[in-house]
Amino acid sequence: MSYNSSTVGSGSRTGRMTLEFGRTHVVRPKGKHQATIVWLHGLGDKGSSWSQLLETLPLPNIKWICPTAPTRPVALFGGFPCTAWFDVGDISEDSPDDLEGLDAAASHVANLLSTEPADIKLGIGGFSMGAATAIYSATCRILGQYGNGNLYPIHLSAVVGLSGWLPCSRSLRNQISVSHEAARHAAALPILLCHGSGR
Repeated sequence: MSYNSSTVGSGSRTGRMTLEFGRTHVVRPKGKHQATIVWLHGLGDKGSSWSQLLETLPLPNIKWICPTAPTRPVALFGGFPCTAWFDVGDISEDSPDDLEGLDAAASHVANLLSTEPADIKLGIGGFSMGAATAIYSATCRILGQYGNGNLYPIHLSAVVGLSGWLPCSRSLRNQISVSHEAARHAAALPILLCHGSGR
């Protein structure tokens, strides 16, 4: 299974560019297939790292899809290229958001889930930057659209984020709070967010 490219529009720090997504690794369920979860790695990592770990979990009814982010310049590292779902300059609420990069990543994830059978529950999860992308995807589902206004096509059953954050939190918080339909969708989507204690 291979999904490779997405075009990022102008307006972000990345400008207009074509992103080549890396290899996608799939862990097939050992039992009856009941759910598919796209699991997103953190900054500088790759899908194979997580697929090896997820294969060892005692969750026989889940199919795991572990894509690899594009290699791109990352402002946080002074423009040094590494695998990243979107560009990030600082991990704070005040950091400028790479909306085009986030939309490209969320669209790639939705594309990976779009071919799953209709009776399968769909989820997204991730670690660090992957968690941020998963949470952003959940917000797109809640609002019914990507940040660029295009329709979000996937019905998510669950979202998991480990050590992540919500990119675009300032603007998205306002959009969700003023829309009764978005608030209803938010209440219906189970989201598990976990952070370590720092010890």
